[in-house]
Amino acid sequence: MSTARTLATAARVLRQLGHDPRSIALMIFVPCVMLFLLRFVFDGSPQTFDSIGASLLGIFPLITMFLVTSIATLRERTSGTLERLLAMPLGKADLIAGYALAFGLVAVVQSLLATGLALWGLGLDITGSARLLLLVALLDALLGTALGLFVSAFAASEFQAVQFMPAVIFPQLLLCGLFTAREKMQPALEAISDALPMSYAVDAMNEVLRHSAVTGDFVRDILVVAACALLVLALGAATLRRRTA
Repeated sequence: MSTARTLATAARVLRQLGHDPRSIALMIFVPCVMLFLLRFVFDGSPQTFDSIGASLLGIFPLITMFLVTSIATLRERTSGTLERLLAMPLGKADLIAGYALAFGLVAVVQSLLATGLALWGLGLDITGSARLLLLVALLDALLGTALGLFVSAFAASEFQAVQFMPAVIFPQLLLCGLFTAREKMQPALEAISDALPMSYAVDAMNEVLRHSAVTGDFVRDILVVAACALLVLALGAATLRRRTA
């Protein structure tokens, strides 16, 4: 990997995003809109919003970053941009790291806005630190970026990239403990949920929701989410193709 090539790739991706206001709006503002709607869905029961709002603060950014990243990367391949870039002295790792850095910067802005809105605009009541909540939201957004980069290697069109969402995101959403505690699930499903990164993202949010201090479970959860993001990025670099077959 080359730092200069990685930074140049990130700068190029950010310039392209600057000319695509719809993608920027989707990444930055849609999670905020979803949280706003959720707050008033439970307008008569603020305790319910407190109990699930923290979890969804991590899930919404993950989903939006997954969608935008997978489609944007696939668009680069179908347009021939990836083939031209990889014909230059630019390694796959440089390319993936550049994309991750660019979308990671967007994820920082997204997480700051969504966390600020939830805590100070919508009155989300947590026991722990707002900084820890922001950390988990950011890691979740980065995980969504990594998953989007990875699955884009297996899609032949933007429509197929969107089709990966039910296969990659929805099972995690159902098994992450958002709807019911994971220990109350059928044992086989509980075992599967233990292997899914979104489960640890939700657990980390719940730790911040319930505990004022950093717990051992919180440290374990964020380490698992970060490790999964790095692993998926490495797999994305290994499976990256120059063109769509």
